[in-house]
Amino acid sequence: MNSAHELSTLLTALRALHSDAEPKAALATITRTRGSTFRRPGTRMLVLGNGKVVCELSGGCPQRDIVARALDVIARGETSLVRYNAESGLDVLMEMGCGGELEVLIEPLLAMHDTDFIDALASCLGERHTIHLATQFAVDNSPIMPRRLVWNGHRVLYNDIEDAMLVQSILENASSSMLRRANTLHMPSIEGSTDVLMEAIEPPHALIVIGSSAAARALLPLSSALGWRTTLVDHDPARLRATDHPAALRTVCATPRELINAVSLDMHSSVVVMTHNLEQDIAYLSVLREAPVAYIGALGSRDRVARMRHSSALNGLHLHAPAGLDIGSETPEEIALAIAAEIMAVINRKNGGSLRNNNGAIH
Repeated sequence: MNSAHELSTLLTALRALHSDAEPKAALATITRTRGSTFRRPGTRMLVLGNGKVVCELSGGCPQRDIVARALDVIARGETSLVRYNAESGLDVLMEMGCGGELEVLIEPLLAMHDTDFIDALASCLGERHTIHLATQFAVDNSPIMPRRLVWNGHRVLYNDIEDAMLVQSILENASSSMLRRANTLHMPSIEGSTDVLMEAIEPPHALIVIGSSAAARALLPLSSALGWRTTLVDHDPARLRATDHPAALRTVCATPRELINAVSLDMHSSVVVMTHNLEQDIAYLSVLREAPVAYIGALGSRDRVARMRHSSALNGLHLHAPAGLDIGSETPEEIALAIAAEIMAVINRKNGGSLRNNNGAIH
């Protein structure tokens, strides 16, 4: 699937197309993979009529071939389903990269209504809800112009799938465990055996950094580069007026007592406390015990962290401290990298170990 930063870029480009009376573009979506591949199902790339690419898939041989096919799809106005495997004779393009197999749906976007589903996606993600998307793209192994179902929980937000029984089957099969990763299912429909890409799209991760230490300042641009919605919190307004902050950074002046009402916290957010004042750290951390966040971390030496853990104010708090993966970091920039990596590992349910320990397979 696309990263938070890619998704934001992609949605912006698609909304621009949606306002164009005569758009000329094609959307390429990975629908299936086998073996080791550069990206997972649900990852999308937009190809404009002039050949410009939004959200590159790989940059290698498969991407160049996909772009060329996308331009042909734009010219013909017909959907294409390309399989990069031995049967198609296109496996050589994969062997020059990862050696796996994949299937790519390429659909033309030549009319305003072709991107009607975008508003439902953008609106729900803007409200920080996980959204479910089902894309019907083939019948009896032949590609069709995609039809989509967008819903949040059991509330349907957009639907152009006319087969009511198929819609019901999609909703019944959309368990949270199944939608943790995008997956294509074979499903019966009134037209025949149909292929449906099922996926859950989560809102961009939000990072709240508390404190204005050097490591905190180094973490801000890295968080922004990852596409995370970044907020800097400090109880001293003077420290929030620095001129070198990232452009999209939100700043909040709040004491520990004011924190919960000053920032929005949810299961798609993380908090890192980095004030370099032990009492201040404990005060901020103590109000986060019931916060529904994915990750809470604190900066400090092992001795300092031990003192935190012995504080009764933090009883019951699941705290990552010292925050960050053990990569031998010393400088503020290295510490920021270690913290960001640990947050990514937590939200992706990974242990943060070396790829070598996973037989070298990335995906």
